[in-house]
Amino acid sequence: MEMKANRLSKSKFTPKRLFSLMKKYKLETGMILPLILYIFYFTLTPIINTITMSFRNDGSGAWTLENYQEIFTDINFNTALFNTLFITIVGIILQISIALLIALLMNKEFKGKGFFRTMMLIPMGIPTLVSGVTLLFIFGQTGYFNEFLFRLGIVDTQPFWLGGGINTLFVIIFADMWKVLPLTILLLLAGLQSIPKDVYEASAIDGANSWHTFWSITLPLLKPSITMAIILRAIDSFRIFELPLVMAGNNTPVLSTFSYEAFRHSNYGVSGAAATILLVIIVIFIISYILIVERKNLKEVK
Repeated sequence: MEMKANRLSKSKFTPKRLFSLMKKYKLETGMILPLILYIFYFTLTPIINTITMSFRNDGSGAWTLENYQEIFTDINFNTALFNTLFITIVGIILQISIALLIALLMNKEFKGKGFFRTMMLIPMGIPTLVSGVTLLFIFGQTGYFNEFLFRLGIVDTQPFWLGGGINTLFVIIFADMWKVLPLTILLLLAGLQSIPKDVYEASAIDGANSWHTFWSITLPLLKPSITMAIILRAIDSFRIFELPLVMAGNNTPVLSTFSYEAFRHSNYGVSGAAATILLVIIVIFIISYILIVERKNLKEVK
């Protein structure tokens, strides 16, 4: 115990120890320093400035909570908050489900597998603005989707899918899913290919069918990849900006577009407050999800 205490006391992190390590590893420090400066000036500093701006009055510069009081009584903010949560939750459920199904199919051996994998990656190379404008030709009032429904006799008129409401939210979810689904598929496919084949062979010897193999072996071993996919997609979905702005404009506000419109009209405090709330939601979601997953993992280990 005494030796362990001595080791812990020696391994304490102090400024003096930090400078000695930097002096010892000069090359490594020089290589990592640009990254640290980049993160500090282009990530941490804007976040701190945004949070500070949310607590200041635009005119006097005095510290205040009136910006938060204003947005919580604004119906547009409440709508933007609901739209953001709806797009994120429903979008993640659909994306993970469809991506897992496609990843399972792509993990099998079949003719033309390389071609399909290459075609699958095409949406990732298209800029978000371009994909949003392209999908306007599909879901616009005179777009291909309405023409398709009309020819099938499903509709007699041309529905306006981008006029706001639940229909517009599902269109935005579809547009976002089409753009980023390849990334989710790649993450899950990498996880599937990392599972040892010996496990499946042992399962087959024990007489397990396909469903039991998927539920008891594939899904548990795929949890780290699913967790990574959910966290990455949640961050992107919460801060979705271009697609709602291009496809629906002010008809379907989200937190990012709400903050942008407030900033554009020189309501800097309100814009900062909306951006800060968005940041808090992202942090709470990530921490909550990790705690829930890790708690389940600990119970399974016990």
